[in-house]
Amino acid sequence: MTTTPWWRGAVVYQVYPRSLMDANNDGIGDIPGIISKLDYIASLGVDAIWVSPFFKSPMKDFGYDISDYRDIDPIFGTLADFDELIAKAHARGIKIIIDQVLSHTSDQHAWFAESRESRDNPKADWYVWADPKPDGTPPNNWLAIFGGSAWEWEPRRCQYYLHNFLKSQPDLNYHCDAVRAQILEEVEFWLKRGVDGLRLDAIIFCYHDKLLRDNPAKPIEERRGRGFREDNPYAFQRHVFDCDRPENLQFLESLRTLMDRYPGTVTLGEIASEDSLKTMAEYTAGNSRLHMAYSFELLVDQLSGSYIRETVETLEKNLLEGWPCWSIGNHDVVRVMSRWGGKKQSPQLAKTLNAMLLSLRGSVCAYQGEELGLTEAEIQQHELQDPYGITFWPRFKGRDGCRTPMPWDHTHERAGFSQTNTWLPVSADHKSKAVSLQEDDSASILNAYRTFMHWRKQQPALRLGDIEFVADAQDYLVFIRRHGNDALLCAFSFSDVEQVVSLGTNYQLDEITGHGFGSVTGNLGTISVPAYGTVIARVM
Repeated sequence: MTTTPWWRGAVVYQVYPRSLMDANNDGIGDIPGIISKLDYIASLGVDAIWVSPFFKSPMKDFGYDISDYRDIDPIFGTLADFDELIAKAHARGIKIIIDQVLSHTSDQHAWFAESRESRDNPKADWYVWADPKPDGTPPNNWLAIFGGSAWEWEPRRCQYYLHNFLKSQPDLNYHCDAVRAQILEEVEFWLKRGVDGLRLDAIIFCYHDKLLRDNPAKPIEERRGRGFREDNPYAFQRHVFDCDRPENLQFLESLRTLMDRYPGTVTLGEIASEDSLKTMAEYTAGNSRLHMAYSFELLVDQLSGSYIRETVETLEKNLLEGWPCWSIGNHDVVRVMSRWGGKKQSPQLAKTLNAMLLSLRGSVCAYQGEELGLTEAEIQQHELQDPYGITFWPRFKGRDGCRTPMPWDHTHERAGFSQTNTWLPVSADHKSKAVSLQEDDSASILNAYRTFMHWRKQQPALRLGDIEFVADAQDYLVFIRRHGNDALLCAFSFSDVEQVVSLGTNYQLDEITGHGFGSVTGNLGTISVPAYGTVIARVM
């Protein structure tokens, strides 16, 4: 008998360390702050914590620009603090997954400082360098996600270097054998320290087309999606030569070989390609690449039961060997209650969205604050920190609104996050959803989350079962999860009015009570789902 890996059906709680808890009162969250909140995180019933980057960095992109892969930035603490985090999380039965940003470094990394000096130094080929065209312009038409050309001129080499993100984030050259070998050593440093997994940021960007061919133009009607905006020129191209190259799969197989030497560890890849669902299937195929992958497919602006069904069914059709991981929010997108909640932003809808996410087939990444129903914080222009928002203001306000400090205590000026001015302002609206208020309210979003999570742990059908969709529309979604002889019918309403749903056939349903969601019983072909409600029943 084989043992099911811990990460299958797991719920991973994403911590944005700058904003979870400030332990030393400098206005920025830190690793000791995470340690101080481990009991709270454990009370949610999650299986693992994904910690966004805490490595040494100039913080031009808030840690996703690493200047030393093996050290902790002083604003977050020390290696000793991190070792304590692992030990204390493990003592509570919680795994630790860390972000690994492998496609690029900071321009302040020692590797880049050496590489940019000349064309013949030992690290000359560690980054992507290219000669200009005869007229001095960049070698091709590739664009950076944060705006403008993906090429930056370096006078010391009289060449351009590639940066798919900020110009301070030069891309490593994975066509160089020494780079690939070194990156695997950087990863193993953390595996030796006891981390349980890696969340792989921008993993499709490791390789570029050696011939530096121009990307083709994208038709106007296809320029939305993948998390990119139509007012960003990046959306004007099909990104077929600057990322998601076939060689990526070979590197992932090398990475998997390394991971297999550390039993129980897991890789979770972030996928945002031209066809993310297809790429997820490729990147998790054969039990020799990524363990799991997630995409931006459910991070869209509009909520639709039909869209969720289409997305999940498409992935299920293609993902023959891999394992999906779903999320409806993270540190890069507007908070889900503002995207999907409309102006009313009902607490009941927050409960239903969490229950829906936690009921899909696969594992789950839940972003800090979703268990409280937090909305997007309003950030003024002079308060902006995110370079993405600074560039595209006012049409796009950046990602700061989903990154503000967690509200712990409604009675404190800064919601119990810090005793000094915070790196981003504490949202006044968030104080009304603070943990201190929700802890003692049996009907709160937080306690509904805890109740559902602890019940979910006892339901193999929800953690590991197959999924079969029964009904869908703009305003509702119904599916059945099956595992062995156990089956659960799960229905979710995204509307402010009751939904009467035809199931297409009669099901013998047995009610499940005491877990905060509606129940039905009997031989039924139609069920009623309350406004913004969840109904779960056992299929007999």
